[in-house]
Amino acid sequence: MKALRIAGLALAVAVPAIPCAAAESVNLILNWTPTADHSPFYYAKSQGWYEKAGIDLTIEVGKGSGVSSLKVGSGGSPFGIADLATALVAKSKGADVVALMSIYANTGQTFYWLKSYGVNGPKDFPNHKIGNPPGDASRVMWPAFAKAVGIAPDSVNFVNVGPTAKIAALKSHTVDIISDFYNEHDLKVIEFGADLGYVNWKDIGLNPYGNSLIVNGAYLQKNPKLVEEFVKVSQKAYAACVADVAPCLKALLDQASGLDKENQQRQWERIKFLMTDEFTTTKALGWIDAERMKKDYELVHTYLGMEKPFDVNTAFSTKMLDTSVKMDASKVKK
Repeated sequence: MKALRIAGLALAVAVPAIPCAAAESVNLILNWTPTADHSPFYYAKSQGWYEKAGIDLTIEVGKGSGVSSLKVGSGGSPFGIADLATALVAKSKGADVVALMSIYANTGQTFYWLKSYGVNGPKDFPNHKIGNPPGDASRVMWPAFAKAVGIAPDSVNFVNVGPTAKIAALKSHTVDIISDFYNEHDLKVIEFGADLGYVNWKDIGLNPYGNSLIVNGAYLQKNPKLVEEFVKVSQKAYAACVADVAPCLKALLDQASGLDKENQQRQWERIKFLMTDEFTTTKALGWIDAERMKKDYELVHTYLGMEKPFDVNTAFSTKMLDTSVKMDASKVKK
């Protein structure tokens, strides 16, 4: 009997173990440096959700939606995060990109001012100075905003202000108004208190989709099952972070240095607002509506230009979304 056991052991050693199927290496390029709106990706990775779906995920720090759109569009990265209007422009230039899931269902574009500077709303913008970078989307799309609020596009003066210098420029009265993303809203509230005035572009009827998950079109055609798994894991992660952001921010802060935890928590509260609309709460978290996409296309075509016009229906797909996962509006603070 002992000899049989030894022989069996020898046989077990001699037969090589059958390896598990290797996970597919997948890259996700962010639109910018990691912040709270990216935390679900870090959380899902830390929990092994992508790995369980057969995905070995690498998260790459981005340098703007233009860069991420072009890298995904050229096949340099299968997945990316990009402002959807920017992705549409890239697609018109030949980038092979398809949007799969909205992160910001509402635009984050917002103008801020101080009431003590004589500004109480958009009607007061004429003859005032607006500070933002030259390539800022708010500056590029300014004619659309001006038309929507009924003022002349040339009635304001734009001043070049770097992304991190906007609050200082407003405080020093170098400018009267600044543009910024709504997820950074609380920094202005803390700095200026009751003197702060603001308007989100949604409030005046302009609401293009913001940051979204995009995929390379050829990659999608070749790997539909993997793409579907990636979308559903990401969707599940965003829902989990809406329910409880603490572990998500921990996963983010463990991987991204230099972030202030309290500021990221405040940002996440604003991000939940940006994630919420009639479609993400009833259709699926991350839903992209066809009629809204048509309006976005026309807006971009008018103000940013399309080198080669295309059928907007080729620029997005909701087929990969899990319709059982919806945005929980009860978690959004009013």
